[in-house]
Amino acid sequence: MKRNFAAALFALAIIIAAAILGNAVINRNKKSGAIEVTGLGQKNFTSDLVVWEGNFSRENMDIKTAYSELDKDRQAVTAYLIGKGIPKEKIIFQAINTNPQYRQNYSANGNYMGQTFLGYQLNQSLQIESNEVDKVEKISREITELLLQGVRFYSQPPRYYYTQLESLKIEMISKATEDARIRAEKIAENSGSDLGRLISANMGIFQITGQNSTEDYSWGGTFNTSSKEKTASITMRLSYGVK
Repeated sequence: MKRNFAAALFALAIIIAAAILGNAVINRNKKSGAIEVTGLGQKNFTSDLVVWEGNFSRENMDIKTAYSELDKDRQAVTAYLIGKGIPKEKIIFQAINTNPQYRQNYSANGNYMGQTFLGYQLNQSLQIESNEVDKVEKISREITELLLQGVRFYSQPPRYYYTQLESLKIEMISKATEDARIRAEKIAENSGSDLGRLISANMGIFQITGQNSTEDYSWGGTFNTSSKEKTASITMRLSYGVK
């Protein structure tokens, strides 16, 4: 009786071992692993919003005279910009900055001997924000014509923006995802596998650079404001299973 039970138990052990070994052989022949790819979405676009700033100043020993002269300059600047087609409500003047001017006096030996009051410098800046990008860009280059009227106007380089940025970002994500999927399919095909389900997707940093520029990409994202013509790009890193 014991001998028969031992024989039966031994036979059962052989069957179980054979099943485990057979399953291991089958699993060994199954394809496993993942394909990781990075896709790029990129698009050129033209800015549709411009922000331009400039400033003008006056100096005088008498603060009232300096203010009066600055007020005349402000009127001349306003008339010039309106004449160029800028609506008056788009011309935003900032508060006047008043700076007393002093000269530091030193002796021939380099000893400090106090200071001399030179007068007041009054400075005022303005800002224009407009969707008429080409018009404002042209004015920013021609504003030095005010020098002929005695206005010391200093123009800053315009800054360019795009108001449809969120829609553009969604479009870039779609393009980058499609680009990555095509790359993954090609890799799977070349390796004799089939592309499986998407395991993970990670979005890279959204970058905006000037078209045809040599700007470096930044880990925190580049956001160009100096170029009217820009290039938007984003990457998507996808991981697919294979079967």
